[in-house]
Amino acid sequence: MKIQSAILGMIALVLIAAGGLYATGNLDPLMKKLKIQHGGPVTENEDPEILAPAVTVAKATKQHFVETVMVTGTLIPRDEILVAPEVDGLRVLDLRVDVGDQVTEGQILATLVATSLEAQVAQNDAALARADASIARAQSAISETEARVKEANAALERAKPLLKNRYLSESTYDQREAAAKTAQAQVLSARDNLKAAQAEKKQVIAQRKELDWRLSRTEVKAPEDGVVSRRAARVGGLALAAGEPMFRIIARGEVELDAEVPEAPLAKVRLGQEADIQVAGVGKVTGSVRLISPEIAEQTRLGKVRIFLGSDPRLRIGAFGRGEIKTNKSDGLAVPASAVLYSEAGATVQIVQNGKVVAKSVKTGLLAKGMVEIRSGLQTGDLVIARAGTFLRDGDAVRPIISEANISSATPNGATPKQHALNTAR
Repeated sequence: MKIQSAILGMIALVLIAAGGLYATGNLDPLMKKLKIQHGGPVTENEDPEILAPAVTVAKATKQHFVETVMVTGTLIPRDEILVAPEVDGLRVLDLRVDVGDQVTEGQILATLVATSLEAQVAQNDAALARADASIARAQSAISETEARVKEANAALERAKPLLKNRYLSESTYDQREAAAKTAQAQVLSARDNLKAAQAEKKQVIAQRKELDWRLSRTEVKAPEDGVVSRRAARVGGLALAAGEPMFRIIARGEVELDAEVPEAPLAKVRLGQEADIQVAGVGKVTGSVRLISPEIAEQTRLGKVRIFLGSDPRLRIGAFGRGEIKTNKSDGLAVPASAVLYSEAGATVQIVQNGKVVAKSVKTGLLAKGMVEIRSGLQTGDLVIARAGTFLRDGDAVRPIISEANISSATPNGATPKQHALNTAR
Protein backbone atom coordinates (compact mmCIF):
# COMPACT_ATOMS: atom_id res chain seq x y z
CA MET A 1 0.00 0.00 0.00
CA LYS A 2 2.85 2.39 0.82
CA ILE A 3 4.53 1.70 -2.55
CA GLN A 4 1.32 2.37 -4.47
CA SER A 5 0.82 5.62 -2.59
CA ALA A 6 4.37 6.74 -3.46
CA ILE A 7 3.88 5.97 -7.16
CA LEU A 8 0.61 7.88 -7.23
CA GLY A 9 2.31 10.82 -5.56
CA MET A 10 5.11 10.92 -8.20
CA ILE A 11 2.55 10.78 -11.05
CA ALA A 12 0.71 13.68 -9.47
CA LEU A 13 3.93 15.74 -9.28
CA VAL A 14 4.73 15.06 -12.97
CA LEU A 15 1.24 16.14 -14.00
CA ILE A 16 1.49 19.30 -11.96
CA ALA A 17 4.92 20.12 -13.53
CA ALA A 18 3.62 19.46 -17.04
CA GLY A 19 0.67 21.67 -16.33
CA GLY A 20 3.00 24.43 -15.19
CA LEU A 21 5.11 24.13 -18.37
CA TYR A 22 2.00 24.22 -20.51
CA ALA A 23 0.68 27.25 -18.66
CA THR A 24 3.98 29.14 -19.16
CA GLY A 25 4.44 28.03 -22.80
CA ASN A 26 7.67 26.11 -22.10
CA LEU A 27 6.28 22.71 -22.97
CA ASP A 28 6.33 23.19 -26.73
CA PRO A 29 10.17 23.61 -27.12
CA LEU A 30 10.69 20.54 -24.99
CA MET A 31 8.37 18.49 -27.13
CA LYS A 32 9.99 19.86 -30.31
CA LYS A 33 13.41 18.83 -29.08
CA LEU A 34 12.15 15.36 -28.25
CA LYS A 35 10.72 15.11 -31.77
CA ILE A 36 14.02 16.07 -33.33
CA GLN A 37 15.98 13.63 -31.18
CA HIS A 38 13.62 10.72 -31.87
CA GLY A 39 13.08 11.46 -35.56
CA GLY A 40 9.52 12.74 -35.18
CA PRO A 41 7.96 15.22 -37.64
CA VAL A 42 8.49 18.93 -37.08
CA THR A 43 5.55 21.25 -37.75
CA GLU A 44 5.80 24.53 -39.67
CA ASN A 45 5.90 26.56 -36.47
CA GLU A 46 8.84 24.61 -35.11
CA ASP A 47 12.37 25.96 -35.98
CA PRO A 48 14.72 22.99 -36.64
CA GLU A 49 17.81 25.30 -36.66
CA ILE A 50 17.34 25.99 -32.96
CA LEU A 51 16.78 22.32 -32.19
CA ALA A 52 19.73 20.96 -34.30
CA PRO A 53 22.83 19.77 -32.38
CA ALA A 54 25.56 22.37 -31.92
CA VAL A 55 28.99 21.71 -33.46
CA THR A 56 32.20 23.67 -33.15
CA VAL A 57 33.47 24.92 -36.49
CA ALA A 58 36.58 26.74 -37.64
CA LYS A 59 37.02 28.97 -40.66
CA ALA A 60 39.45 27.87 -43.36
CA THR A 61 41.89 30.77 -43.46
CA LYS A 62 45.19 31.54 -45.11
CA GLN A 63 48.20 30.71 -42.97
CA HIS A 64 51.96 30.45 -43.28
CA PHE A 65 53.12 26.89 -42.60
CA VAL A 66 56.54 25.91 -41.38
CA GLU A 67 57.13 22.17 -41.19
CA THR A 68 59.63 21.24 -38.50
CA VAL A 69 61.56 18.24 -37.20
CA MET A 70 62.24 17.99 -33.47
CA VAL A 71 65.85 17.48 -32.38
CA THR A 72 67.67 17.08 -29.07
CA GLY A 73 71.36 16.91 -28.35
CA THR A 74 74.46 18.30 -26.69
CA LEU A 75 76.65 21.28 -27.52
CA ILE A 76 80.10 20.38 -28.83
CA PRO A 77 82.95 22.32 -30.49
CA ARG A 78 82.68 22.83 -34.24
CA ASP A 79 86.39 21.92 -34.37
CA GLU A 80 88.41 20.97 -31.28
CA ILE A 81 92.18 21.52 -31.19
CA LEU A 82 94.26 19.21 -28.99
CA VAL A 83 97.48 20.94 -27.94
CA ALA A 84 100.22 18.51 -26.88
CA PRO A 85 103.97 19.16 -26.37
CA GLU A 86 106.13 18.59 -29.43
CA VAL A 87 109.13 18.02 -27.15
CA ASP A 88 108.36 15.04 -24.97
CA GLY A 89 109.46 14.58 -21.38
CA LEU A 90 110.24 18.17 -20.31
CA ARG A 91 108.81 19.68 -17.15
CA VAL A 92 106.29 22.51 -17.25
CA LEU A 93 107.89 25.74 -16.08
CA ASP A 94 105.05 28.23 -16.51
CA LEU A 95 101.39 28.36 -17.62
CA ARG A 96 100.16 31.51 -19.36
CA VAL A 97 96.42 30.79 -19.92
CA ASP A 98 93.52 29.20 -18.09
CA VAL A 99 90.18 27.65 -18.96
CA GLY A 100 87.85 30.11 -20.70
CA ASP A 101 90.60 32.40 -21.98
CA GLN A 102 90.49 33.68 -25.55
CA VAL A 103 93.74 32.88 -27.38
CA THR A 104 95.14 33.91 -30.74
CA GLU A 105 97.26 31.99 -33.21
CA GLY A 106 100.89 31.88 -32.06
CA GLN A 107 100.13 32.97 -28.48
CA ILE A 108 102.31 31.27 -25.83
CA LEU A 109 100.22 28.92 -23.69
CA ALA A 110 103.00 27.38 -21.55
CA THR A 111 106.80 27.23 -21.27
CA LEU A 112 108.87 24.11 -20.59
CA VAL A 113 112.21 23.72 -18.79
CA ALA A 114 115.01 23.98 -21.42
CA THR A 115 118.13 23.28 -19.25
CA SER A 116 118.87 19.85 -20.71
CA LEU A 117 118.46 21.16 -24.27
CA GLU A 118 120.81 24.07 -23.57
CA ALA A 119 123.45 21.58 -22.35
CA GLN A 120 123.02 19.61 -25.56
CA VAL A 121 123.51 22.82 -27.55
CA ALA A 122 126.83 23.42 -25.76
CA GLN A 123 127.94 19.87 -26.60
CA ASN A 124 126.93 20.47 -30.19
CA ASP A 125 129.09 23.61 -30.32
CA ALA A 126 132.09 21.54 -29.18
CA ALA A 127 131.36 18.83 -31.76
CA LEU A 128 131.13 21.49 -34.47
CA ALA A 129 134.55 22.86 -33.45
CA ARG A 130 136.04 19.35 -33.60
CA ALA A 131 134.56 18.85 -37.05
CA ASP A 132 136.13 22.09 -38.27
CA ALA A 133 139.51 20.98 -36.87
CA SER A 134 139.22 17.61 -38.60
CA ILE A 135 138.51 19.34 -41.88
CA ALA A 136 141.55 21.59 -41.45
CA ARG A 137 143.80 18.57 -40.71
CA ALA A 138 142.48 16.72 -43.73
CA GLN A 139 143.12 19.69 -45.97
CA SER A 140 146.71 19.95 -44.61
CA ALA A 141 147.29 16.24 -45.20
CA ILE A 142 146.07 16.61 -48.76
CA SER A 143 148.54 19.45 -49.40
CA GLU A 144 151.38 17.45 -47.87
CA THR A 145 150.66 14.25 -49.79
CA GLU A 146 150.22 16.13 -53.06
CA ALA A 147 153.76 17.57 -52.58
CA ARG A 148 155.08 14.08 -51.97
CA VAL A 149 153.38 12.85 -55.13
CA LYS A 150 155.00 15.63 -57.11
CA GLU A 151 158.44 14.85 -55.69
CA ALA A 152 158.06 11.09 -56.22
CA ASN A 153 156.88 11.56 -59.81
CA ALA A 154 159.86 13.83 -60.56
CA ALA A 155 162.31 11.27 -59.13
CA LEU A 156 160.70 8.56 -61.18
CA GLU A 157 160.97 10.60 -64.38
CA ARG A 158 164.69 11.24 -63.76
CA ALA A 159 165.28 7.53 -63.18
CA LYS A 160 163.81 6.45 -66.50
CA PRO A 161 166.77 7.63 -68.79
CA LEU A 162 169.29 6.43 -66.24
CA LEU A 163 167.75 2.99 -66.28
CA LYS A 164 167.77 2.98 -70.10
CA ASN A 165 171.49 3.87 -70.26
CA ARG A 166 172.28 1.33 -67.56
CA TYR A 167 173.40 4.00 -65.08
CA LEU A 168 170.67 2.97 -62.58
CA SER A 169 169.85 -0.45 -61.29
CA GLU A 170 166.41 -1.89 -61.81
CA SER A 171 165.88 -2.29 -58.06
CA THR A 172 166.46 1.40 -57.46
CA TYR A 173 164.04 2.26 -60.26
CA ASP A 174 161.42 -0.04 -58.71
CA GLN A 175 161.78 1.75 -55.36
CA ARG A 176 161.21 5.14 -56.94
CA GLU A 177 158.17 3.83 -58.84
CA ALA A 178 156.71 2.36 -55.62
CA ALA A 179 157.29 5.66 -53.79
CA ALA A 180 155.35 7.54 -56.49
CA LYS A 181 152.42 5.13 -56.23
CA THR A 182 152.43 5.29 -52.41
CA ALA A 183 152.35 9.07 -52.47
CA GLN A 184 149.37 8.98 -54.86
CA ALA A 185 147.50 6.59 -52.54
CA GLN A 186 148.19 8.89 -49.59
CA VAL A 187 146.58 11.76 -51.52
CA LEU A 188 143.45 9.72 -52.09
CA SER A 189 143.36 8.77 -48.41
CA ALA A 190 143.74 12.40 -47.32
CA ARG A 191 140.92 13.42 -49.61
CA ASP A 192 138.68 10.68 -48.16
CA ASN A 193 139.52 11.94 -44.67
CA LEU A 194 138.44 15.42 -45.74
CA LYS A 195 135.12 14.08 -47.01
CA ALA A 196 134.58 12.23 -43.72
CA ALA A 197 135.33 15.38 -41.73
CA GLN A 198 132.96 17.41 -43.86
CA ALA A 199 130.21 14.78 -43.47
CA GLU A 200 130.72 14.82 -39.71
CA LYS A 201 130.34 18.59 -39.72
CA LYS A 202 127.07 18.32 -41.68
CA GLN A 203 125.79 15.82 -39.12
CA VAL A 204 126.69 18.17 -36.28
CA ILE A 205 124.93 21.04 -38.08
CA ALA A 206 121.81 18.90 -38.56
CA GLN A 207 121.84 18.03 -34.87
CA ARG A 208 122.09 21.73 -34.11
CA LYS A 209 119.03 22.46 -36.23
CA GLU A 210 117.10 19.81 -34.36
CA LEU A 211 118.25 21.24 -31.01
CA ASP A 212 117.25 24.74 -32.09
CA TRP A 213 113.84 23.39 -33.14
CA ARG A 214 113.41 21.60 -29.81
CA LEU A 215 114.41 24.76 -27.96
CA SER A 216 111.82 26.76 -29.88
CA ARG A 217 109.18 24.19 -28.97
CA THR A 218 109.77 24.68 -25.25
CA GLU A 219 107.20 27.46 -25.72
CA VAL A 220 103.85 25.73 -26.33
CA LYS A 221 101.83 27.99 -28.66
CA ALA A 222 98.23 28.10 -29.87
CA PRO A 223 97.96 26.77 -33.44
CA GLU A 224 94.77 28.79 -34.12
CA ASP A 225 92.44 31.37 -32.59
CA GLY A 226 89.94 29.97 -30.12
CA VAL A 227 88.81 29.49 -26.54
CA VAL A 228 90.54 27.24 -24.01
CA SER A 229 87.96 24.68 -22.94
CA ARG A 230 90.20 22.44 -20.82
CA ARG A 231 93.70 22.59 -19.28
CA ALA A 232 95.37 19.39 -18.11
CA ALA A 233 98.91 20.78 -17.74
CA ARG A 234 100.30 21.52 -14.25
CA VAL A 235 103.40 23.46 -13.28
CA GLY A 236 106.15 20.98 -12.41
CA GLY A 237 104.52 18.11 -14.25
CA LEU A 238 106.02 16.33 -17.22
CA ALA A 239 104.76 17.38 -20.62
CA LEU A 240 104.07 14.11 -22.44
CA ALA A 241 102.90 13.70 -26.02
CA ALA A 242 100.94 10.56 -25.12
CA GLY A 243 97.82 10.67 -22.97
CA GLU A 244 95.69 13.71 -22.14
CA PRO A 245 96.69 16.81 -24.15
CA MET A 246 97.94 19.85 -22.27
CA PHE A 247 95.13 22.08 -23.61
CA ARG A 248 91.85 21.69 -25.49
CA ILE A 249 90.84 24.68 -27.60
CA ILE A 250 87.50 25.40 -29.27
CA ALA A 251 88.68 26.57 -32.68
CA ARG A 252 87.45 30.12 -33.36
CA GLY A 253 85.05 29.67 -30.44
CA GLU A 254 82.51 28.04 -32.77
CA VAL A 255 79.94 25.69 -31.23
CA GLU A 256 77.35 23.36 -32.73
CA LEU A 257 74.62 21.01 -31.55
CA ASP A 258 75.28 17.30 -31.90
CA ALA A 259 71.63 16.29 -32.30
CA GLU A 260 69.72 13.06 -32.76
CA VAL A 261 66.78 12.74 -35.16
CA PRO A 262 64.41 9.77 -35.59
CA GLU A 263 64.89 7.76 -38.74
CA ALA A 264 61.66 8.77 -40.54
CA PRO A 265 61.84 12.59 -40.25
CA LEU A 266 65.59 12.52 -40.90
CA ALA A 267 64.78 12.01 -44.58
CA LYS A 268 63.34 15.56 -44.68
CA VAL A 269 66.48 17.20 -43.28
CA ARG A 270 68.80 18.95 -45.75
CA LEU A 271 72.10 20.80 -45.42
CA GLY A 272 71.71 24.51 -44.76
CA GLN A 273 68.17 24.32 -43.33
CA GLU A 274 67.47 26.82 -40.56
CA ALA A 275 66.99 25.61 -36.99
CA ASP A 276 65.78 27.24 -33.77
CA ILE A 277 67.47 25.70 -30.72
CA GLN A 278 66.58 26.25 -27.08
CA VAL A 279 69.74 25.96 -25.01
CA ALA A 280 69.48 25.41 -21.26
CA GLY A 281 70.22 28.64 -19.43
CA VAL A 282 70.62 30.67 -22.66
CA GLY A 283 67.34 30.61 -24.53
CA LYS A 284 66.68 30.56 -28.26
CA VAL A 285 69.66 30.38 -30.61
CA THR A 286 69.38 30.27 -34.41
CA GLY A 287 71.57 27.88 -36.37
CA SER A 288 71.76 25.87 -39.59
CA VAL A 289 72.27 22.22 -40.49
CA ARG A 290 75.97 21.70 -41.25
CA LEU A 291 76.31 17.93 -41.36
CA ILE A 292 73.99 14.93 -41.75
CA SER A 293 75.41 11.57 -40.79
CA PRO A 294 74.98 8.83 -43.41
CA GLU A 295 74.55 6.24 -40.64
CA ILE A 296 71.51 5.25 -38.58
CA ALA A 297 72.13 3.62 -35.19
CA GLU A 298 70.82 0.06 -35.31
CA GLN A 299 69.80 -0.02 -31.65
CA THR A 300 68.01 3.33 -31.36
CA ARG A 301 67.05 3.99 -35.02
CA LEU A 302 68.34 7.54 -34.61
CA GLY A 303 70.55 9.53 -36.96
CA LYS A 304 73.10 12.24 -36.15
CA VAL A 305 72.77 15.83 -37.32
CA ARG A 306 75.21 18.69 -36.60
CA ILE A 307 73.60 22.14 -36.28
CA PHE A 308 76.08 25.01 -36.47
CA LEU A 309 75.35 27.72 -33.88
CA GLY A 310 78.38 29.97 -34.40
CA SER A 311 80.58 31.75 -31.87
CA ASP A 312 78.61 32.84 -28.81
CA PRO A 313 80.31 33.18 -25.39
CA ARG A 314 77.05 32.18 -23.70
CA LEU A 315 77.13 28.71 -25.24
CA ARG A 316 78.84 26.11 -23.05
CA ILE A 317 80.24 22.83 -24.23
CA GLY A 318 78.20 19.92 -22.88
CA ALA A 319 75.00 21.93 -22.40
CA PHE A 320 71.68 20.37 -23.43
CA GLY A 321 69.78 21.77 -26.38
CA ARG A 322 66.50 20.99 -28.06
CA GLY A 323 64.64 22.62 -30.90
CA GLU A 324 63.24 22.42 -34.40
CA ILE A 325 64.72 22.18 -37.87
CA LYS A 326 62.60 24.04 -40.43
CA THR A 327 62.36 21.48 -43.20
CA ASN A 328 59.69 23.09 -45.39
CA LYS A 329 57.61 26.26 -45.81
CA SER A 330 54.32 26.97 -47.52
CA ASP A 331 51.32 29.34 -47.62
CA GLY A 332 47.84 27.83 -47.85
CA LEU A 333 44.45 27.25 -46.27
CA ALA A 334 44.65 26.01 -42.69
CA VAL A 335 42.21 23.82 -40.78
CA PRO A 336 42.60 22.00 -37.45
CA ALA A 337 44.28 18.61 -37.73
CA SER A 338 41.32 17.10 -35.86
CA ALA A 339 39.03 18.20 -38.71
CA VAL A 340 40.62 15.88 -41.27
CA LEU A 341 39.38 12.31 -41.68
CA TYR A 342 41.68 9.82 -43.40
CA SER A 343 40.55 6.69 -45.20
CA GLU A 344 41.58 4.50 -48.12
CA ALA A 345 39.82 6.92 -50.45
CA GLY A 346 41.90 9.81 -49.16
CA ALA A 347 41.46 12.76 -46.83
CA THR A 348 38.08 14.40 -46.24
CA VAL A 349 36.72 17.23 -44.12
CA GLN A 350 33.17 18.04 -43.08
CA ILE A 351 31.95 21.57 -43.66
CA VAL A 352 28.70 23.29 -42.78
CA GLN A 353 26.66 24.79 -45.63
CA ASN A 354 23.19 26.22 -45.02
CA GLY A 355 23.04 24.54 -41.65
CA LYS A 356 23.84 21.05 -42.98
CA VAL A 357 26.93 18.81 -43.03
CA VAL A 358 28.71 18.40 -46.37
CA ALA A 359 31.74 16.10 -46.79
CA LYS A 360 34.56 17.40 -48.99
CA SER A 361 37.50 15.47 -50.42
CA VAL A 362 40.69 17.46 -49.93
CA LYS A 363 44.37 17.28 -50.69
CA THR A 364 46.51 17.95 -47.65
CA GLY A 365 49.95 19.50 -47.41
CA LEU A 366 52.13 20.48 -44.48
CA LEU A 367 51.29 19.86 -40.84
CA ALA A 368 52.38 22.39 -38.22
CA LYS A 369 51.26 23.30 -34.71
CA GLY A 370 48.04 21.33 -34.84
CA MET A 371 46.97 22.76 -38.21
CA VAL A 372 46.88 21.04 -41.61
CA GLU A 373 47.45 22.75 -44.93
CA ILE A 374 44.64 22.17 -47.44
CA ARG A 375 45.96 22.52 -50.98
CA SER A 376 42.70 21.76 -52.79
CA GLY A 377 39.05 21.01 -52.02
CA LEU A 378 38.23 24.03 -49.81
CA GLN A 379 37.81 27.76 -50.20
CA THR A 380 38.72 30.57 -47.88
CA GLY A 381 36.01 31.11 -45.28
CA ASP A 382 34.52 27.60 -45.40
CA LEU A 383 33.21 26.51 -42.00
CA VAL A 384 34.95 23.25 -41.16
CA ILE A 385 33.75 21.03 -38.33
CA ALA A 386 36.67 21.23 -35.92
CA ARG A 387 36.32 17.69 -34.59
CA ALA A 388 35.06 15.51 -37.39
CA GLY A 389 33.79 12.05 -36.65
CA THR A 390 31.56 9.24 -37.81
CA PHE A 391 28.61 10.50 -35.75
CA LEU A 392 27.91 13.16 -38.41
CA ARG A 393 26.81 12.35 -41.96
CA ASP A 394 26.08 14.28 -45.12
CA GLY A 395 22.85 16.22 -44.83
CA ASP A 396 22.65 16.22 -41.03
CA ALA A 397 21.25 19.47 -39.67
CA VAL A 398 23.68 21.14 -37.28
CA ARG A 399 24.01 24.44 -35.48
CA PRO A 400 27.58 25.76 -36.10
CA ILE A 401 29.43 27.62 -33.37
CA ILE A 402 32.70 29.16 -34.45
CA SER A 403 35.58 28.43 -32.12
CA GLU A 404 36.53 31.60 -30.27
CA ALA A 405 40.17 30.82 -31.01
CA ASN A 406 39.24 31.26 -34.69
CA ILE A 407 37.45 34.60 -34.16
CA SER A 408 39.40 37.83 -34.15
CA SER A 409 39.26 39.74 -30.90
CA ALA A 410 38.08 42.74 -32.93
CA THR A 411 34.67 41.53 -34.27
CA PRO A 412 32.68 43.81 -36.62
CA ASN A 413 30.18 46.37 -35.26
CA GLY A 414 31.30 45.71 -31.72
CA ALA A 415 29.47 42.38 -31.58
CA THR A 416 30.49 39.81 -29.00
CA PRO A 417 32.26 36.68 -30.26
CA LYS A 418 29.12 34.62 -29.58
CA GLN A 419 26.86 37.04 -31.50
CA HIS A 420 29.38 37.19 -34.34
CA ALA A 421 29.45 33.39 -34.51
CA LEU A 422 25.65 33.16 -34.67
CA ASN A 423 25.48 35.90 -37.33
CA THR A 424 28.13 34.16 -39.42
CA ALA A 425 26.41 30.77 -39.09
CA ARG A 426 23.14 32.23 -40.33
